[in-house]
Amino acid sequence: MARAEQGTGALERRLVPTVDLSPAPGTPADGDVGPSAGVAPSGQDAVLTPGARVELRLPADPAFLSVLRTTTAALAVRLDVTVDAVEDVRMAVDEAASLVLGAAATPGGFLDASFAIGGHELVVEVRGPAPFLPDRGSVAWALLDALVEGLEVLDVPQGSALRLVHETTGGAP
Repeated sequence: MARAEQGTGALERRLVPTVDLSPAPGTPADGDVGPSAGVAPSGQDAVLTPGARVELRLPADPAFLSVLRTTTAALAVRLDVTVDAVEDVRMAVDEAASLVLGAAATPGGFLDASFAIGGHELVVEVRGPAPFLPDRGSVAWALLDALVEGLEVLDVPQGSALRLVHETTGGAP
């Protein structure tokens, strides 16, 4: 969810992402995150449990890619993978998001990302307003192919979407 924020100029407005940090129904009141949220109850160092799903909606503006990169890295760290694997996933999601955003910001458009935790994989889908994707022979595609084990173009009614699959074999240093 985002809220409009009035800027200093009379016509200046911008979308500011907002996050609701209030406990979900059924979540322990002491602030500990329970299994219903897809996180083991051991606290800050918890590992995400299979079946967990996280969804993120941002304005379709490259300025918000840093929020997506940070979210991706935070989730990947909790998957008990190496530091290099965390960076690979972060770079792949960033590259995929750049592709589905297209060349410029789309006023009123959104960049959607969903993260699904499987038994031994992280599946990330990114959707954006770009009407078409670059040729598969581009450097961006070569980078994506090198960083993830699975890459698929999704058929969506508007814009474009990609699904990335990263195997999570564990083994953080």
